[in-house]
Amino acid sequence: MSRFTDELRDPWALLLGATAAGAAWAVDLPAAGVAVAGVGVWLIKAFASAWQSAGGESRTEPEAPPVARGSVEEAWLRRAEQAAASFADLAASMRGQLLLDRIAAMRPQVDDTVATLRRLAGHATVTGSALARFDPRFLEQERARLTQARRTARQEVAGELDRSIAALDAQREVYDRLSGARERVLARLQSGALSLEGLVARAVEISAMTATADGAGGGARALDDLTSELELTRQSLHEVEEATRNDLGP
Repeated sequence: MSRFTDELRDPWALLLGATAAGAAWAVDLPAAGVAVAGVGVWLIKAFASAWQSAGGESRTEPEAPPVARGSVEEAWLRRAEQAAASFADLAASMRGQLLLDRIAAMRPQVDDTVATLRRLAGHATVTGSALARFDPRFLEQERARLTQARRTARQEVAGELDRSIAALDAQREVYDRLSGARERVLARLQSGALSLEGLVARAVEISAMTATADGAGGGARALDDLTSELELTRQSLHEVEEATRNDLGP
């Protein structure tokens, strides 16, 4: 019921309730009827908003793989989560305010961005665990040894050595693909976390800009830019996630 309680505090729900009460009073309803009308509309608005939010949250999302404790990916994920929490607190304080209410409306995009970063962090852990199974130095040493042996090998042995070298090359290719995928994911985790931290800073700046009449116009333009940047970040993260799935296979 915590979400329903939050919706009860929503200034728009209170405003609708007050408007309904005012309309009831204007048509000369008894005081009890005025109170019932106002409270009824207020509760209906809060319940409808809470139900709609719960419905959105119930949609199935891909389960995020666990993230290794103390890993680089966990550190970036924690920073992203902290930035999202700061944004949520900031957005909550802006709900119901003209213009700044648009910042509060960005909350679902921020939450989706963090959810994607969480899955990417899990993928980084998966690739890290897979890479730990390889010893690239050993693969290089083995290939050098077999290549040297191939130079002086008899014809009947050369074919087997060629197959052994090909097997080592295949392992190295897998290692390189996994290593590249992990590097890309870590780089995107870093930029995603920093983007969210920048989002919070920009939101604070816009809040200050809109506090004055002179800055309202600039605040509106800055809000447009901020919304576009957040959406681009969110979409690019989904693209990276899809590319990572392809790298890791089915």
